[in-house]
Amino acid sequence: MTTESPTAMRRLLPADMVERGACPFDPPAGLRELRGKAAIQPLTLANGAPVWLVTGLEEARAVLGDIRFSSDRVRHPDATSPGPAAPPVESRTDGMFVFMDPPEHTRLRRLLTGQFTVRRMRALESRIREIAVEHLEAIRAAGTEADLVPAYALPIPSLVICEMLGVDYADRAQFQSNTAVALNSDTPDDERARAGLELYGFIQKLVEAKKSEPGDDMLSGLIHDADPPLTDAQLVDMALVLLGAGHETTANMLALGTFALLENPEQAAALRDDPGLLDNAVEELLRFLSIIQMGVSRVATEDVTIAGVDITAGATVIIATPEANRDPRHWDDPDRLDVRRRVSHLAFGHGVHQCLGQQLARVELKVGLGELLARLPDLRLAVPAGQVPLRNEMLIFGVHSLPVIWGPVT
Repeated sequence: MTTESPTAMRRLLPADMVERGACPFDPPAGLRELRGKAAIQPLTLANGAPVWLVTGLEEARAVLGDIRFSSDRVRHPDATSPGPAAPPVESRTDGMFVFMDPPEHTRLRRLLTGQFTVRRMRALESRIREIAVEHLEAIRAAGTEADLVPAYALPIPSLVICEMLGVDYADRAQFQSNTAVALNSDTPDDERARAGLELYGFIQKLVEAKKSEPGDDMLSGLIHDADPPLTDAQLVDMALVLLGAGHETTANMLALGTFALLENPEQAAALRDDPGLLDNAVEELLRFLSIIQMGVSRVATEDVTIAGVDITAGATVIIATPEANRDPRHWDDPDRLDVRRRVSHLAFGHGVHQCLGQQLARVELKVGLGELLARLPDLRLAVPAGQVPLRNEMLIFGVHSLPVIWGPVT
């Protein structure tokens, strides 16, 4: 899994710009201090490299929607790179489409687009609900307390993406633990490399198995239906992106979203009273929580002017998603959670790299939160909020655990 650039960027940013504080739902203090100042401003990383930091919503959309800003870390290294660009290449032979530009990105993404249509995701809703209910029934049968992360938030998206890709769910512990190591910015580089190699080997074996015994799953389709055929390297890389993104992001949104609702009981009550608000609540939680630490980076391929700021060719631009999603020019009282608020946001990005699985994530969050609130109406934290362990060291923010209880208050 290619996480070198995001992880390196995370390590080079000031701690107060990536670590959440007393309120785990708010952007880091360093970002909040920039509110009301320029929407695009210079920042120097710990390695001395200058970058541009974007905190405004419209300015972030302008960068993400402009093809003059590149995601290709092979041809256009960002400010985390210790050396110059790699020798010119005619074409990329890997499958890390999230770090590619058109037309290479376009071809690989198009092969996946049909798998994530709104219609197909809605058709999956009954299966997702079945998974959610099964896990909630098991939780209730086991007593009156649980850790919602391993018991509920992680299994739902993990099982769904395993079924979609054709991965044996019994193997989930291996890829979940290795993905967690790869996405941990505090992990030593040699351990991250080991985890990456193990993940790669795991998917390589899966690709080989699907070649000889294809199933009715996404990976089999990529192997047997792509024209021209994908290479093994492309297949492994694409599957790694989908497997990692398919469970890490939604699992953390589901756990952190539950935490936020428990800390805002009037909002949870509104959802219990009117489940019709769930679609809207999911969008507001995505805006309010912004779990992608800091955001994403791009490299200018030519001189570009955005909102009056001249950005020179080769400059790195970082989108501060948690703060852009709180832009006070677009929302009244942006630091307040309001499940009735009508919003658009950058939680899924913008432009050609907008999250491929966003419709799946929406359905998983709607069903997961809806069933949880309905079936455990007296759910509450089992520990003080300040004792819930936060994932500040991870590229995907959330909680490591969420101890909860239910039943009569004693």
